[in-house]
This record gives sequence, structure tokens and C-alpha cells, in this order.
Amino acid sequence: MWLPEDRWWAMALMEAESGICGDCGHLLAESTAPENEFAYDAHITKCHACLAAARRVATFQEDGGKPEGLKISVFRREG
Repeated sequence: MWLPEDRWWAMALMEAESGICGDCGHLLAESTAPENEFAYDAHITKCHACLAAARRVATFQEDGGKPEGLKISVFRREG
């Protein structure tokens, strides 16, 4: 059961997050303004854990597996 204060904080969080891009995390009011088209730069980082997951899924699909409902667990190999 949520207390009134809990509901207030949840609503405040929803309002704050509604103005933020779900992909990059920047404020939509700024990042979608036409005058800011070239105001941003980006860097590419490769996550090797995500790469391992993507490779495993690709192999699974190549072997005829269906991707629907898959949950991927990534773990660091020992030694």
C-alpha cells in the first residue's frame, strides 16, 4: 500500500522523466530544438559483455532458435 507521500514522489518522478529522452537521457526540450541539431557529439563504446550476449543470440538464431522470450544472462569467465 502506498502512502500519500509515496504517490506524490512517484508522480513527481514520472513528470521529471517525461521530459527526458529514453535513449540518450538528455532533456527533450533542448535535444529536439532545431537550433541544437549540431550541438551534440557522441562517442562509441563497445561493451564486451553485451557483445558476448549478441553473439550467443546470433548463434542461437542461426541454429533455428526463436528469439521471442529470451532472457540472456552474461557472466564473466573465470581465469
